[in-house]
Amino acid sequence: MHLKNNSQTKFIVVAGGVISGVGKGIATASIGKILQEYGYSVTAVKIDPYINCDAGTLRPTEHGEVWVTEDGGEIDQDLGNYERFFNQQILKANNITTGQVYKKIIEKERKGEFLGQTVQFIPHVPDEIKSRVKEAAKGFDICLVEIGGTIGDYENIPFLFAMKSLEREIGKENLIYILVTYLPVPGHITEMKTKPTQQSMKMMMEVGIFPDFVLCRSKIAVDDVRKRKIETYSNIRLDHIISAPDVDSIYQVPLNFEKEKLGLKILSQLCLKPKKKPEWTKWQKLVTSMLNPKFNIKVAMVCKYIDIGNFELTDAYVSINEALKHASAYMTAKIKIDWIDAKKFENNKEELKKLLSYNGIIVPGGFGNSGVEGKISAIKFAREHNIPFLGLCYGMQLAIVEFARNICKMQGANTTENDKKTHYPVIDILEEQKKILANNLYGGTMRLGSYVAMLEPGSVVYKLYKERGRIEIDKKLIQSTEKFRLGLLDKSKPIVLERHRHRYEVNPKYIPMLERNNMLFSGYHLLENNTKLIEFIELKHHKFFIATQSHPEFKSRFLSPAPLFLGFVRACLE
Repeated sequence: MHLKNNSQTKFIVVAGGVISGVGKGIATASIGKILQEYGYSVTAVKIDPYINCDAGTLRPTEHGEVWVTEDGGEIDQDLGNYERFFNQQILKANNITTGQVYKKIIEKERKGEFLGQTVQFIPHVPDEIKSRVKEAAKGFDICLVEIGGTIGDYENIPFLFAMKSLEREIGKENLIYILVTYLPVPGHITEMKTKPTQQSMKMMMEVGIFPDFVLCRSKIAVDDVRKRKIETYSNIRLDHIISAPDVDSIYQVPLNFEKEKLGLKILSQLCLKPKKKPEWTKWQKLVTSMLNPKFNIKVAMVCKYIDIGNFELTDAYVSINEALKHASAYMTAKIKIDWIDAKKFENNKEELKKLLSYNGIIVPGGFGNSGVEGKISAIKFAREHNIPFLGLCYGMQLAIVEFARNICKMQGANTTENDKKTHYPVIDILEEQKKILANNLYGGTMRLGSYVAMLEPGSVVYKLYKERGRIEIDKKLIQSTEKFRLGLLDKSKPIVLERHRHRYEVNPKYIPMLERNNMLFSGYHLLENNTKLIEFIELKHHKFFIATQSHPEFKSRFLSPAPLFLGFVRACLE
């Protein structure tokens, strides 16, 4: 069977059943990677049913990490999985929320774009959803659409309805559905149960959708008995019921799917043929390196967004975790990350001594004053004991505070985020941000997205970026970067692009004092009013002490580790 229209983008709709957190994002990213290997251009859209317009104002301990796109979107963390697997940028338009959809419809109604019409759920809400999905898919062979939430939730019904409407528009041969479901093994029964999956499929069919494939998530591989049971009760082809057991590394998932020839089955269902033979050699080599490492290292992540009731949620730092794994796989090492609540270090020197058992210390980003003094104590400990240290965003700001207090003797130095009356506001907010906050405009108003940084030749930071070829790569990207993100460029200096999410900056007033005490500012961004914003710092006589105002973890890829993380892991090994 051949396509009637060869330019028609194909769509794969991915939904989840039984429980939240079932692994739709990893499944979507893995399927996209597989289809790339068969020669197709791929993109992905994440639909979030919440009424927030973006993820920027959500609580990290409940929702997980906020992913920042190149163009400044504050997005669900699943877009990070897409970028890490696809090795390509995905923009903020590829995240759709209920809030965005209704806000746009109401704006149109107020502008008179629906004059004479009664604005209703049908057709206006599904039409707006379809319009956004089709716009994000333009120019790609295949677009994966991941629908957040779980089948049976009231919130995602509009999106499922919209996808069914899209199917009617473009034809069933151009759109397929995949259900990612969970098969539990209750402890008192010790038998894998298919009933929740059957119920999820029934709920899908209630909105007119019948899945073409079922991906069966479980602790162990799903056996033929369970597959046949699903086939019998749900009328789905046996070879379209795919086992998706727990794995040691998420990067095994596409390899596992390919064992069941999922890529070829999907292409066949979409009336497509492979354009090339998949090449998994490099991917497989890195997976093997992670599973059979030559070295072992242990890293302390001193953070704050981990406790939620009686449980811990490390999803708040998922991109940092993955960036460390990318770098360690590249170095044939296995990395053990311990997430340590920074509050434990406040006024407790005995707890601090435990950091001597780690090969490296990371202080990641965050907001507010909870655990701040504990983080500062950990940074001081890393500096004084020559333990490799990497500070990210807030981690860099607190490294400046620590250095100002203990080396430059600025007693009580602080960030005005935590102490507005400090005599030494070494970290302060820009005037433009003060105006924004005065008007209570918190959503999407920080310094967001990719910004230029000019590096100091000879610095460790420069050497790391040069080693990874990032300076040349980013030179090409600059042409498509918005002017305000470029600032004033000194073309004689090496330039890199990293993503940001913050309001506060290093106070330019204190830069000379910090420099006189041997802190090296190894990279900066220059605003059009000539204000210098510090992007990277390092200490000259330390094994590895580097911090950045940016979030380099957002540009780390499985096949291409981020320079600073690679340098950090190498220092940990040494």
